[in-house]
Amino acid sequence: MSREHETAPATHEAVVARVDFGGCVLLADDGALLEATVRGRLMGPRKSLGNAVVVGDRVAFGIEHGRVVIGGVRPRRNAFSRRASGERPEEQVVAANLDQVVLVASLADPGFVPGLADRVLAQAEHAGVPARLVLNKLDLGKAAEAEAILADYARAGTPGHAVSAKSRVGLEPLRHALLGRRSLFVGHSGVGKSTLLNALVPALDLLVGQVNAKTGKGRHTTTAAWLVRPDPGFELIDTPGIRSFGPWGIGPRDLEQAYTEFRRFLGRCRFTDCRHDREPGCALRAAAEAGEVAPRRVASFLKLREELEQEEAHQETRARRGRR
Repeated sequence: MSREHETAPATHEAVVARVDFGGCVLLADDGALLEATVRGRLMGPRKSLGNAVVVGDRVAFGIEHGRVVIGGVRPRRNAFSRRASGERPEEQVVAANLDQVVLVASLADPGFVPGLADRVLAQAEHAGVPARLVLNKLDLGKAAEAEAILADYARAGTPGHAVSAKSRVGLEPLRHALLGRRSLFVGHSGVGKSTLLNALVPALDLLVGQVNAKTGKGRHTTTAAWLVRPDPGFELIDTPGIRSFGPWGIGPRDLEQAYTEFRRFLGRCRFTDCRHDREPGCALRAAAEAGEVAPRRVASFLKLREELEQEEAHQETRARRGRR
């Protein structure tokens, strides 16, 4: 029997708000926070939580000997993953059952990094989760630059917002886009994601403090994903700032499908095996030259595909050595 269909000893249900060292914090429908443990059969052969129970999961639990025990995980409607750190390729599920992924970047200090942004957006597309781009620190950059970046991603079907968490410019339209949804916030270290979240939800520190009090973590540290519900139907999931992001489940040959604006040009190149790099008659490069596709997106695609090809070759070499 799969873990999704295991039954809990009682009919209580809640959402996983945080996972730490083999335990969980649950957020009940009435807003109560519950410290919980997980049945061993859900953890897998390694006896660790891993990807068995993640933030955003809907779980069934019961009370056993005064403890809250998770006995089952409801089927996920989606999951946002990344490649776990380490030599061997492994999946790390960041969060589940999402309505959207909110990629937070900044115009300055640090400047916008399209490569990282495109990796996160490609993963969201692969997972079937809508995404939006938020450009923070508008007060430190130029409005024209923000407009150009957002226009590039609008052509890719990604809505965007230029905001300043510090001066509170642009926050109300963004907050409206979050209401009624469960939003996963992802961002490069230093882009001001935590400042932005606190500006959007003034009571956020208190809510996070309540979640972290169940795990013994500091109130102002983000060492794992956590979920809070400022209002009914309005849920935010914050994640630690990332330095790099490895996509999961996307290979070098299907990467182009994760760049949504590329699709209408695929199959129109002169050569059926066109790599969209230096070949003559490439429809995708022609579209970039005509302004129909952002050149920065094509450049990041080529770089990421090369990395995925290198990783694939590396793993094939490891596999051959293992068979000897």
